[in-house]
Amino acid sequence: MSLTYFRKLILYTLIVLGMSVGYFIYAYTVYPASSQRETFLSEIGEGFGVLGVWGLTFIYGRTLLKLFMGKGPLAKRLIPNYTAPVTVSLFQSLLNFLNKTHVYVGVATVAVILLHIVLTGGLTNNLFFLAILILIIWQGLFGLFISWKYSPKELKKFAFMVHAQFLTGVIIGIFTLFGHLLVDK
Repeated sequence: MSLTYFRKLILYTLIVLGMSVGYFIYAYTVYPASSQRETFLSEIGEGFGVLGVWGLTFIYGRTLLKLFMGKGPLAKRLIPNYTAPVTVSLFQSLLNFLNKTHVYVGVATVAVILLHIVLTGGLTNNLFFLAILILIIWQGLFGLFISWKYSPKELKKFAFMVHAQFLTGVIIGIFTLFGHLLVDK
């Protein structure tokens, strides 16, 4: 079961990567190079982009740490009969910190990425960036439904199922790479 899931994850990643390469080649050959104006605000926007990458690294690093420690249902599918090492206390305290700050870092990351896009003018003729924007808002919105105390139980359950998708992180990472390659052409 775990090997099957891992294969599906790799297949999914390869399909998204292949489609991204196809669109990248199309956009690179068809669309003219974007004229980037280096301004004071665009430089600040680049700084926000770096902060956004660190925020996403923090968020998805938490997921990878949970997988490493055997926490959660995905880990049980990927690592059958997993027994945690004796030195879990360091990792457990790190995971506790990441769990406590996940919501705040997530909100800050959404805001920082939106600022990056606005200040650098990243949505011009770049479908990768538009898709990233939609996925970031999607993740943030469903994360809000999970943490909002007035959300109905059914909505929280659905929101968790949608928000806790590692596959969305794969898409965001691949689209970010190819979107920035298109801008830098």
